Amino acid sequence: MNLFRIDRRLLANFDFVLLILLLLVCAAALSNLYSASYPPKSLSATPYLKQGIFLLMGFAVFLVVISVDYRELLFWNYPFYFLIILLLVLMYFIGYEANGSQRWINLGFFKLQPSEPAKLMMVITLASYYSRKEVVDGYSLKQLVVPLILTGVPFLLILLQPDLGTAMMLAIIFVSMTIFVRLKLSTYLILGTTAIALVVVAWEKVLKPYQKQRIQTFLHPEDDPMGNGYQILQSKIAVGSGGKFGKGYLEGTQGHLHFLPERHTDFAFAVWGEEWGFVGSFIFLGLYFALLIWGLYIAMNARDRFGVLLAFGVVILIFWQAVINLLMILGFLPVVGIPLPLVSYGGSSLMTTMICFAILMNVRMRRFQP
Repeated sequence: MNLFRIDRRLLANFDFVLLILLLLVCAAALSNLYSASYPPKSLSATPYLKQGIFLLMGFAVFLVVISVDYRELLFWNYPFYFLIILLLVLMYFIGYEANGSQRWINLGFFKLQPSEPAKLMMVITLASYYSRKEVVDGYSLKQLVVPLILTGVPFLLILLQPDLGTAMMLAIIFVSMTIFVRLKLSTYLILGTTAIALVVVAWEKVLKPYQKQRIQTFLHPEDDPMGNGYQILQSKIAVGSGGKFGKGYLEGTQGHLHFLPERHTDFAFAVWGEEWGFVGSFIFLGLYFALLIWGLYIAMNARDRFGVLLAFGVVILIFWQAVINLLMILGFLPVVGIPLPLVSYGGSSLMTTMICFAILMNVRMRRFQP
């Protein structure tokens, strides 16, 4: 099997718009991470330095991924699926525990969080299934049994870590991609009713007390301003205090005086909002969502059904994570531990996101092929 196909037309179809937008967002994100961790306690433990190394590794992986035809994923998607499932299972035996959750495998030089590539694995698996099983008049419930099982296995494994936020992302990916390929009306009604029932059951039987507390805190953060409501309130203060033009780079008080928790991970954008204000936030989010809109353009111009589904799935994966994180920072959603792709600190998240954009570039570069 010839994985690496050299074709001069690939360079002619290289998408410089995607690359430039990606570089701009990465540069802004890295500078924000520097501010979020300023002043550094020690050079070896500086998040922005580690993130910079991960970013260089990410671009190296980016080059490898774009050199392989994305159609090879039709063959490799199930081996990839079972590898991720294996890692999720192994995590319960050799996993690294932090903050009450067992989500990481310590590789020595790198702490792998299998749930991050699991989200990309879900996109690839569903794109592969729906491209093979095309239905003209919409999918019936019976035809969704296989993708439901494929989604349900990693969903449960991640939920038991416990990691409700990432597990819900798998459900969101399934719903988004399934709606995109179109369902029969009866299927919509059955799935909608089932989803409502599952939410009620989850609240009563599945959610742990601290997860219920997060939701209650989201609704009334002022009831516990120094406890469970602290994160949301400090985040809203940081963003609101930025005003129109912000306090200036490295001048944010909420972050630098350590009022804002998790300022380099889940609440990284709150640092940006405080220092650059409404105008700076508008410009950054304009670049960020222009990158995703361009990804949709790539999806709509892909050469085959698999390319369309794969590119669309990658875009909605990044889009929903970004929307949930931003709404969480602004206090419109409970804190669920969803990172802002490319912006929040985290090696597994960054590498997975870079592979996502490499897949978009891959689809774009090969749109000319029959």
